[in-house]
Amino acid sequence: AIPSNITVICMGKSTYARCGIIANLTPGEAGWEGHLTLEFSNSSSADARIYANEGVVQLLFLEGEPCEVSYHDRKGKYQHQGEEIVLAKV
Repeated sequence: AIPSNITVICMGKSTYARCGIIANLTPGEAGWEGHLTLEFSNSSSADARIYANEGVVQLLFLEGEPCEVSYHDRKGKYQHQGEEIVLAKV
């Protein structure tokens, strides 16, 4: 659960980026709750592996004033996202 005065930005770690593995995650908006879904892509022509229990991303927590309308308030479509894989809700 992200408090109403926090925004979270996800950055891929350089060790994997240097191998061509790109991590994508939209910002964690104030008021969002659930399990994060990370997306990985291989931008190189070589095979690449991601190993369990290794840091592949870093989360940056930015504190500010509480937002006027949080993700929870506007009933965002990924609120309370579960652990299972969630495909895009377009």
